[in-house]
Amino acid sequence: MAQTRGTLTVVKDARIDTLIAKRLELSKAGGSSAATINNSGNGYRVQFFVSSNRTEAYNAQTRFNELYPEYKTYIIYSEPNFKVRAGDFRTKLEATRLMEQLRGQFTSLFIIFEKINLPDTK
Repeated sequence: MAQTRGTLTVVKDARIDTLIAKRLELSKAGGSSAATINNSGNGYRVQFFVSSNRTEAYNAQTRFNELYPEYKTYIIYSEPNFKVRAGDFRTKLEATRLMEQLRGQFTSLFIIFEKINLPDTK
């Protein structure tokens, strides 16, 4: 019986086709969906602090922001630790430059390859 051919009937809501068409329209027009897709990519960040204490992580982020306000910082929670990372660098060399600047202020420094927010090209 498993060898016999049958027919398949797909039952779907007509609104699915409408949503797909709307998404294509937005991506061609440069709408918010396209901006979200094109505004991220792979790159590097410098991880400068790790702790299981949330308050310490936020304090480290504040201290970094006071010293280097030109860089964005991110707190990532990966159980049981809070990791504080800085920067959105396209190349490892850019991340290394920041890491060298941080050597005196922070002890555990790592360069992390992950999805970053790409800077505006305008």
